[in-house]
Amino acid sequence: YVGQEKVRPFTGWANYSFALDWARPARQMIATAWYYLTTDQWRYDGARAESIASPLGSGSFAGRTTADCMVYSARRGWTPSYPTFTRNPLDLADEAAAAGMESAEYIAQKLTDGSLGFACEDPDATQNCPRLLANWRTNLLGSSAKGTEFFMKHMLGCENDVNATGLTEGKRPTDIRWRDYTPPGKLDLMWTADFRNTSTTLHSDVVLPAATWYE
Repeated sequence: YVGQEKVRPFTGWANYSFALDWARPARQMIATAWYYLTTDQWRYDGARAESIASPLGSGSFAGRTTADCMVYSARRGWTPSYPTFTRNPLDLADEAAAAGMESAEYIAQKLTDGSLGFACEDPDATQNCPRLLANWRTNLLGSSAKGTEFFMKHMLGCENDVNATGLTEGKRPTDIRWRDYTPPGKLDLMWTADFRNTSTTLHSDVVLPAATWYE
């Protein structure tokens, strides 16, 4: 029933969640892509992008995987990707100010000279891993997650049932760095606000009990 959930106090909630008092509209990353990279499911997915390409297309999907297309899209600014860069954006903003440049100009310069990259190009690098996940109104691990075993192994680093093998050379993405060693659990902290006892609360570091979802 994905898509049927409704947030009653949406206006107030959205302002806090997406910092709308700073900038509008919020540039939100699609959750499917975020989990796809964070849970390392891209390391097992052998689907080729050209299989869904139009026969009238220019062939831009040829030789690409789904993960390659995600990187391609992020590089061109077509879709937000978080974490965005291989360095802390707060540090980049400070450096831009010290250099007397606008942040966008400074970052474009660093991307061009190769001293800065996109985090999605190397999602298993320690500095590119997300560290905090907040759950509200979701039983992520017991219901919503597709490929829960990969969430357990790569995102949380706990007992799991992964029996898939990673892609072999020649089938791997070309625009993402392949690391033979992947961190056993990327998150440092996962907290959940819920009034139920669920698979997600049982795996959370912190549980905030509530009388209702709106408390």
